Amino acid sequence: MSGTLPLVFSVTSGKGGVGKTNISVNLACALTSMGKKVVLLDADLGLANVDVILGLTPQYNLFHLFHEGASLDKILMETPYGFRILPAASGVSEMVSLSTGQKLELLEAMDVLEDDIDYLIVDTGAGINDNVLYFNIAAQDRLLVLTPEPTSLTDAYALIKVLKIHHGVERFRVLINMVRDEKAAKEVYLKLSNACDHFLSGVSLDLVGFVPMDKTVRQAVIGQRPFVATTPGAPASLAVRQAAERINKWKAPHNVDGNIKFFWKKLLFQERSVA
Repeated sequence: MSGTLPLVFSVTSGKGGVGKTNISVNLACALTSMGKKVVLLDADLGLANVDVILGLTPQYNLFHLFHEGASLDKILMETPYGFRILPAASGVSEMVSLSTGQKLELLEAMDVLEDDIDYLIVDTGAGINDNVLYFNIAAQDRLLVLTPEPTSLTDAYALIKVLKIHHGVERFRVLINMVRDEKAAKEVYLKLSNACDHFLSGVSLDLVGFVPMDKTVRQAVIGQRPFVATTPGAPASLAVRQAAERINKWKAPHNVDGNIKFFWKKLLFQERSVA
């Protein structure tokens, strides 16, 4: 994919505690092992923890971009697993809601990456606050992570509803995490799909896969390492690799849908060239 537009997808959720960041980290690891160049952006700007899950201590983060003029190259951090992260700050109230100027500043800064990566994974916060909605709109694809818990299902629907009604987003990918088996995962997916069919006309949901309950996941989190690296043969690791293989077949869109996107300059250029 090098030399073309990178594929940007968010990993998002309606509620916290569904394992969204852990999925983001392990997908980054799995895609990297497939020979892809990956950057993981920690877009949970006020409660960042991608670096914690990886056991890393970044010297710089996105706070330094917005408030101290640091370059993206200075903030980008290599991980032991071959992908890079763009860490955010934790417990910094100024990062909870970005201004319009800061959003554009981030988009401009990202330009240095567009010819150097295959995937930009955007790990959003949970819920429907301004930052979560913004990063989901700015991504080309959205991977919605949920669990079998009723509250997770309800909140996932709420996020879809807001993005559809207020921002015109209609396509979502779905991954069911911490589920008993495939049958249970499909039941959760059908519940969400049926709710969208009944109340949100035009929404498209694509089941990317499921990650089963697996004790190795908790062990890896405690050890601050990706489980696909520590226990590659475990059920959760195999499931994430399978999801990564499906993601690797996604195609970057060749048009602008009206919302500002990451690497929007190249998108606009491509659209004008086609026109």
